[in-house]
Amino acid sequence: MGTPTSRHVFCSFVPHFGNNAPTSDIGKLDTLQKFFEKCAAFRAAGYQILVAAALSTVLFGCQQTDTALPATVAAEPANFACGENGFLRTELLGAVNAELYWPRDALSCEGMPRPGGAGVRLRFAGTYDEQPITLIIALPQLERGATAKELDTRITLIPEGTGLFFSNASASHCLTEITSLEALDASSDHVAIAGTIYCVMPLVQVNDRPSVSIPKLEFRGLLDWNAS
Repeated sequence: MGTPTSRHVFCSFVPHFGNNAPTSDIGKLDTLQKFFEKCAAFRAAGYQILVAAALSTVLFGCQQTDTALPATVAAEPANFACGENGFLRTELLGAVNAELYWPRDALSCEGMPRPGGAGVRLRFAGTYDEQPITLIIALPQLERGATAKELDTRITLIPEGTGLFFSNASASHCLTEITSLEALDASSDHVAIAGTIYCVMPLVQVNDRPSVSIPKLEFRGLLDWNAS
Protein backbone atom coordinates (compact mmCIF):
# COMPACT_ATOMS: atom_id res chain seq x y z
CA MET A 1 0.00 0.00 0.00
CA GLY A 2 1.33 3.39 -0.91
CA THR A 3 1.69 6.27 1.46
CA PRO A 4 -1.70 7.99 1.97
CA THR A 5 -2.12 11.34 0.31
CA SER A 6 -3.27 14.41 2.19
CA ARG A 7 -6.90 13.73 1.41
CA HIS A 8 -6.57 10.30 3.09
CA VAL A 9 -5.03 11.50 6.32
CA PHE A 10 -8.23 10.97 8.31
CA CYS A 11 -9.23 7.78 6.49
CA SER A 12 -5.99 5.96 5.76
CA PHE A 13 -7.66 2.62 5.25
CA VAL A 14 -9.31 3.70 1.96
CA PRO A 15 -8.79 0.85 -0.59
CA HIS A 16 -6.30 1.69 -3.28
CA PHE A 17 -7.96 0.34 -6.37
CA GLY A 18 -5.75 -1.33 -8.93
CA ASN A 19 -3.09 -2.43 -6.45
CA ASN A 20 -2.67 -5.63 -4.50
CA ALA A 21 -4.16 -4.46 -1.21
CA PRO A 22 -6.60 -6.89 0.41
CA THR A 23 -9.43 -4.36 0.10
CA SER A 24 -8.76 -3.46 -3.52
CA ASP A 25 -11.26 -6.05 -4.84
CA ILE A 26 -14.33 -4.59 -3.11
CA GLY A 27 -16.75 -4.33 -5.99
CA LYS A 28 -20.29 -3.97 -4.64
CA LEU A 29 -21.75 -0.46 -4.99
CA ASP A 30 -23.65 -0.61 -1.69
CA THR A 31 -20.55 -1.79 0.10
CA LEU A 32 -18.47 0.96 -1.44
CA GLN A 33 -21.18 3.54 -0.69
CA LYS A 34 -21.34 2.49 2.97
CA PHE A 35 -17.58 2.40 3.10
CA PHE A 36 -17.16 5.92 1.71
CA GLU A 37 -19.99 7.23 3.91
CA LYS A 38 -18.13 5.83 6.90
CA CYS A 39 -14.91 7.27 5.54
CA ALA A 40 -16.59 10.67 5.05
CA ALA A 41 -17.79 10.55 8.65
CA PHE A 42 -14.24 9.85 9.76
CA ARG A 43 -12.99 12.71 7.61
CA ALA A 44 -15.57 15.11 9.11
CA ALA A 45 -14.65 14.04 12.60
CA GLY A 46 -10.99 14.35 11.72
CA TYR A 47 -11.39 17.91 10.44
CA GLN A 48 -13.23 18.83 13.64
CA ILE A 49 -10.35 17.40 15.65
CA LEU A 50 -7.86 19.32 13.47
CA VAL A 51 -9.75 22.61 13.93
CA ALA A 52 -10.04 22.05 17.70
CA ALA A 53 -6.33 21.25 17.91
CA ALA A 54 -5.45 24.34 15.89
CA LEU A 55 -7.61 26.57 18.07
CA SER A 56 -6.11 25.02 21.18
CA THR A 57 -2.62 25.66 19.87
CA VAL A 58 -3.43 29.29 19.04
CA LEU A 59 -5.06 29.93 22.41
CA PHE A 60 -2.31 28.17 24.31
CA GLY A 61 0.28 30.14 22.35
CA CYS A 62 -1.47 33.40 23.23
CA GLN A 63 -1.55 32.44 26.88
CA GLN A 64 2.12 31.62 26.77
CA THR A 65 2.83 34.93 25.07
CA ASP A 66 0.81 36.82 27.68
CA THR A 67 2.59 35.16 30.59
CA ALA A 68 5.93 35.72 28.91
CA LEU A 69 5.42 39.48 28.66
CA PRO A 70 7.67 41.37 31.09
CA ALA A 71 5.88 42.87 34.07
CA THR A 72 5.55 46.63 34.07
CA VAL A 73 7.94 48.16 36.59
CA ALA A 74 6.72 51.39 38.15
CA ALA A 75 9.28 54.15 38.09
CA GLU A 76 10.62 55.08 41.48
CA PRO A 77 9.36 58.45 42.63
CA ALA A 78 11.90 61.27 42.56
CA ASN A 79 13.34 62.42 45.88
CA PHE A 80 11.84 65.84 46.62
CA ALA A 81 12.51 65.78 50.40
CA CYS A 82 15.00 68.62 49.83
CA GLY A 83 13.04 70.33 47.08
CA GLU A 84 13.38 70.01 43.34
CA ASN A 85 16.84 71.65 43.39
CA GLY A 86 18.01 70.75 46.89
CA PHE A 87 21.74 70.26 47.56
CA LEU A 88 24.57 70.83 50.04
CA ARG A 89 28.19 71.54 49.15
CA THR A 90 31.12 72.18 51.51
CA GLU A 91 34.63 71.13 52.51
CA LEU A 92 35.48 69.82 55.98
CA LEU A 93 39.07 70.24 57.22
CA GLY A 94 40.67 68.96 60.41
CA ALA A 95 39.38 66.11 62.58
CA VAL A 96 37.04 65.26 59.68
CA ASN A 97 38.37 65.70 56.14
CA ALA A 98 35.84 65.48 53.36
CA GLU A 99 34.68 67.30 50.26
CA LEU A 100 30.92 67.03 50.36
CA TYR A 101 28.55 67.47 47.48
CA TRP A 102 25.12 66.02 48.13
CA PRO A 103 22.53 66.54 45.38
CA ARG A 104 18.88 66.08 46.24
CA ASP A 105 18.92 62.33 45.51
CA ALA A 106 21.76 61.78 48.02
CA LEU A 107 20.44 64.13 50.67
CA SER A 108 17.94 64.14 53.53
CA CYS A 109 16.51 67.51 54.63
CA GLU A 110 14.34 69.07 57.30
CA GLY A 111 13.55 72.69 58.05
CA MET A 112 11.43 74.14 60.86
CA PRO A 113 11.20 77.01 63.36
CA ARG A 114 13.55 76.80 66.34
CA PRO A 115 12.06 76.12 69.80
CA GLY A 116 10.55 79.33 71.17
CA GLY A 117 10.12 80.73 67.65
CA ALA A 118 13.60 82.32 67.46
CA GLY A 119 14.58 81.85 63.81
CA VAL A 120 14.83 78.48 62.06
CA ARG A 121 16.76 75.25 62.13
CA LEU A 122 17.79 73.32 59.02
CA ARG A 123 19.02 69.72 59.00
CA PHE A 124 20.98 68.13 56.15
CA ALA A 125 22.20 64.51 56.15
CA GLY A 126 24.12 62.36 53.68
CA THR A 127 27.11 60.02 53.50
CA TYR A 128 30.81 60.31 52.71
CA ASP A 129 32.78 57.10 52.10
CA GLU A 130 29.81 55.22 53.62
CA GLN A 131 30.04 57.38 56.77
CA PRO A 132 26.67 59.02 57.61
CA ILE A 133 27.15 62.72 58.37
CA THR A 134 24.58 65.21 59.69
CA LEU A 135 24.82 69.00 59.62
CA ILE A 136 22.40 71.14 61.63
CA ILE A 137 22.26 74.84 60.79
CA ALA A 138 20.57 77.19 63.27
CA LEU A 139 19.65 80.71 62.12
CA PRO A 140 18.22 82.48 65.19
CA GLN A 141 17.94 85.87 63.43
CA LEU A 142 16.05 84.74 60.31
CA GLU A 143 12.55 86.16 60.10
CA ARG A 144 9.72 84.80 58.02
CA GLY A 145 9.65 86.06 54.44
CA ALA A 146 12.89 88.06 54.64
CA THR A 147 16.22 87.40 52.96
CA ALA A 148 19.22 88.66 54.89
CA LYS A 149 22.99 88.93 54.97
CA GLU A 150 25.46 88.21 57.75
CA LEU A 151 23.09 86.24 59.94
CA ASP A 152 24.73 84.71 63.01
CA THR A 153 24.79 80.96 62.48
CA ARG A 154 25.30 77.95 64.71
CA ILE A 155 26.53 74.83 62.88
CA THR A 156 26.59 71.40 64.49
CA LEU A 157 28.49 68.63 62.69
CA ILE A 158 27.73 65.02 63.65
CA PRO A 159 29.63 62.09 62.12
CA GLU A 160 27.01 59.47 62.99
CA GLY A 161 28.09 56.53 65.12
CA THR A 162 31.39 58.07 66.25
CA GLY A 163 30.17 59.81 69.40
CA LEU A 164 31.72 63.08 68.14
CA PHE A 165 29.90 66.43 68.00
CA PHE A 166 31.43 69.60 66.57
CA SER A 167 29.97 73.10 66.91
CA ASN A 168 31.17 76.70 66.67
CA ALA A 169 31.81 78.23 70.10
CA SER A 170 29.96 81.42 69.14
CA ALA A 171 27.18 81.90 66.58
CA SER A 172 29.01 85.00 65.34
CA HIS A 173 31.92 82.84 64.14
CA CYS A 174 29.78 81.70 61.18
CA LEU A 175 27.71 84.09 59.06
CA THR A 176 24.98 83.21 56.56
CA GLU A 177 23.71 85.05 53.52
CA ILE A 178 20.20 83.91 52.57
CA THR A 179 20.19 84.16 48.79
CA SER A 180 16.69 82.86 48.10
CA LEU A 181 13.35 82.27 49.84
CA GLU A 182 10.80 80.87 47.40
CA ALA A 183 7.21 80.23 48.54
CA LEU A 184 5.92 76.82 47.43
CA ASP A 185 2.24 77.37 48.25
CA ALA A 186 -0.25 80.23 48.57
CA SER A 187 0.11 80.37 52.35
CA SER A 188 3.91 80.71 52.17
CA ASP A 189 4.14 78.13 54.97
CA HIS A 190 6.40 75.96 52.80
CA VAL A 191 9.41 77.61 51.20
CA ALA A 192 12.57 76.63 49.39
CA ILE A 193 15.48 78.26 51.16
CA ALA A 194 19.02 78.74 49.84
CA GLY A 195 22.08 80.36 51.30
CA THR A 196 25.86 80.51 51.72
CA ILE A 197 27.71 80.26 55.03
CA TYR A 198 31.23 81.50 55.83
CA CYS A 199 32.98 80.48 59.05
CA VAL A 200 35.95 82.45 60.37
CA MET A 201 36.62 80.03 63.23
CA PRO A 202 36.59 76.21 63.35
CA LEU A 203 33.90 74.03 64.89
CA VAL A 204 35.22 72.46 68.07
CA GLN A 205 34.33 69.20 69.74
CA VAL A 206 32.63 69.49 73.10
CA ASN A 207 35.16 69.03 75.96
CA ASP A 208 38.02 68.16 73.61
CA ARG A 209 40.62 69.77 71.36
CA PRO A 210 39.89 68.33 67.88
CA SER A 211 38.16 70.76 65.54
CA VAL A 212 36.74 70.97 62.04
CA SER A 213 36.99 74.03 59.80
CA ILE A 214 34.25 74.89 57.31
CA PRO A 215 35.48 77.82 55.19
CA LYS A 216 32.37 77.89 53.01
CA LEU A 217 29.09 75.98 52.89
CA GLU A 218 26.34 76.31 50.26
CA PHE A 219 22.88 74.81 50.65
CA ARG A 220 19.36 74.68 49.27
CA GLY A 221 16.56 72.88 51.08
CA LEU A 222 13.01 73.20 52.37
CA LEU A 223 11.55 75.07 55.32
CA ASP A 224 8.13 74.38 56.84
CA TRP A 225 7.03 77.23 59.13
CA ASN A 226 4.32 75.00 60.64
CA ALA A 227 6.62 72.10 61.55
CA SER A 228 7.62 71.49 65.14
